Amino acid sequence: MGPGSSEIDQIYRDHAGRVLANLIGRFGDFDLAEDALQEALVAALEAWPQEGLPANPAGWLTLTARRKAIDQLRRSKVLREKLETLGKEVEIEAPEHTYDVYPDERLKLIFMCCHPALAQPAQTALTLKSMGGLTTAEIASAFLVPEATMAQRLVRAKRKIRDAGIPFRIPEEDRLESRLAAVLAVIYLIFNEGYKASSGAALLRADLTEEAVRLNRALVELLEKEGLIDFKPESLGLLALMRLHDSRRRARVSPDGELVLLEDQDRELWDQAAIAEGRALLETALSARRPGPYQVQAAISAVHAEAGRPEETDWPQIVELYTVLAGMHPTPVVRLNRAVAVAMTGDVALGLSLLGELEEEGGLEGYVPFHAARADLLRRHGDDEGARRAYQAAIDLSSNEVEQAFFKKRIATLGGN
Repeated sequence: MGPGSSEIDQIYRDHAGRVLANLIGRFGDFDLAEDALQEALVAALEAWPQEGLPANPAGWLTLTARRKAIDQLRRSKVLREKLETLGKEVEIEAPEHTYDVYPDERLKLIFMCCHPALAQPAQTALTLKSMGGLTTAEIASAFLVPEATMAQRLVRAKRKIRDAGIPFRIPEEDRLESRLAAVLAVIYLIFNEGYKASSGAALLRADLTEEAVRLNRALVELLEKEGLIDFKPESLGLLALMRLHDSRRRARVSPDGELVLLEDQDRELWDQAAIAEGRALLETALSARRPGPYQVQAAISAVHAEAGRPEETDWPQIVELYTVLAGMHPTPVVRLNRAVAVAMTGDVALGLSLLGELEEEGGLEGYVPFHAARADLLRRHGDDEGARRAYQAAIDLSSNEVEQAFFKKRIATLGGN
């Protein structure tokens, strides 16, 4: 008996990025490659349940998609001479095992999707579509826009790549590090949207966190394969950070679907295998002695992971790490997190003072975590009325139902109702 549709869908998701990258590298056309890959998936859904799973499913998909692409070009009567050459090449490569020696073009595709000529929302959407195998509808849902809007965004991004002549290649080494920063930022944005969904009835989107981890694993693997070891530490740092964060997934939501803060989580539910992997990845990254923001953030997460109980958390060390991070990446959000860490060392008044400075400077008035953090510190400081106002501000700004319910529950526990 052949595989079912769910098994075929998983195989497709596992290999879609590599197959699509290979097609784009060969044909130089996003739309043609995507259409051909979709046709190959349809063919697999029809053939595999009857004929059984091929020995090399990814190779089958690649060769089928190549033939579908060539058929599309023939039907459109474009570049007949080129098509004849491509057709002969496909005939030569017909055996499935040849897929194993195809060049892995995913790294080129990631850098193309994250080219600085594209706006960051377009970079994120195109990376998810091309490398992650997510549908336009899934991406639109994740980023709170109508499907038609996301479809237009993707069309514009592909058109920009075509019109600007953005190359399908790894950047020159002198430009690689700056471009890698954009790639890592896009992967982290995907992870964060899954780690705390912007809206909806669920706090977590495990499909997105897992997709971000998978993309980052592919990036690390490909950097090593290409001999670009010097550019690997921050990629490892981000992977460590995501594994350490995601290790707490099961503890972050109660059986009733309520948000559970870090200090209240059942640490027995933390994924120790993920923590061990995160620590090992971090140690490898730090051994290169090229520290960066993701490595420092992973170190902070590792300190949390080391505490068997909340009161054992080494908050002074976390403050020091946030101080280092602020020197590398001096954003208001980093300063916000440092202020909270200062308060957690026992000096709540100083933490509130630091938040007050941020409030005066502006820029975080629309940021839910700022108001939530301020509410919590005011509550700890005994200012129930101030905490109530801050929680209400967080409720008004939040679009996530689980988060809103948590803030309302906090308000209910305050005195003076």
